[in-house]
Amino acid sequence: MKFLDLAKVYIRSGAGGNGCISFRREKYIEYGGPDGGDGGRGGDVIAEAVDGLNTLIDFRYQQHFFAKNGQSGMGQQRTGAGGDDIILQVPVGTEILDEDEETLIADLTELGQRVVLAKGGNGGFGNLHFKTSTNQAPRRSNPGQPGVERTIWLRLKLIADAGLLGLPNAGKSTFLAATSNARPKIADYPFTTLHPNLGVVGVDGAEFVMADIPGLIAGAHEGRGIGDRFLGHVERCAVLLHLVDATSDDVAGDYQTIIDELEAYGGHLADKPRITALNKIDALDDDERAEKKAELEQAVGHPVLMMSGVSREGLTEVLRAVRGEIQDDRLRQKAAGEEPAPWQP
Repeated sequence: MKFLDLAKVYIRSGAGGNGCISFRREKYIEYGGPDGGDGGRGGDVIAEAVDGLNTLIDFRYQQHFFAKNGQSGMGQQRTGAGGDDIILQVPVGTEILDEDEETLIADLTELGQRVVLAKGGNGGFGNLHFKTSTNQAPRRSNPGQPGVERTIWLRLKLIADAGLLGLPNAGKSTFLAATSNARPKIADYPFTTLHPNLGVVGVDGAEFVMADIPGLIAGAHEGRGIGDRFLGHVERCAVLLHLVDATSDDVAGDYQTIIDELEAYGGHLADKPRITALNKIDALDDDERAEKKAELEQAVGHPVLMMSGVSREGLTEVLRAVRGEIQDDRLRQKAAGEEPAPWQP
């Protein structure tokens, strides 16, 4: 299934049915009076977060969604049938934005959560509503209200417990493949990963979900490269795992590049708990490991972990550190009276 995290959608709710002008006509009843029914209500356009989806690819092939109109009223005081609603099924974690792509309409972070995007028009009154003591036979009715037409954007932000960060070719996909059943594309060139991947990672009998996003480059927050589109996917994570390529000539510079992009991106992304790990240490001897570690720790300001996704050296220690941060985050949410959102596959 192809990954798509942004889609433009055109929606229109149903118009209300027109009211009816009708009079009672029965044998031996000379003046039956008005009996025109009301029009039916138009259908709503509703968005619902459902299980089993992790992409917006369905909205690439269908962008227009129109709810049904209400039926007109009928004689004998019969109200027209209401129009059917139309439901847009989206993955959990989908944000719904207005046409300007900035105004947030709704954020569907829980399974089964619903929001009405466009309400259907009310049905018009039949002539029965206009009967008065001085006007026993009104010949007027109301038209139904028109539907609401609007353009919206759907933006998916994956829900994961931990997020992987790093420059292109830092070994993020290799790490995810080594620690989970996820099988992202792995190759020895930058930008191998073109879309986010999710993997269920286990350590010491506990499981959590980790997201791997495409690598970032300097200026990503301004639209350079491809990683800027995907920073939103790690906004909901409890902890960020920052991988630094140990074979790089400037590990401190590589680390700072990512930190600068997080701060420039805005929001609370730069304030999230972060674990820094020096990756690909299998390619270094002992002296090079010590030198690179000291250089990186000086830039980070606290101890860093060392690991290799290929040889699996140090993986368990890194996973335990990530799991510890996730547990701390859940305890903080519980103390604050918030219910931690369960992961939805």
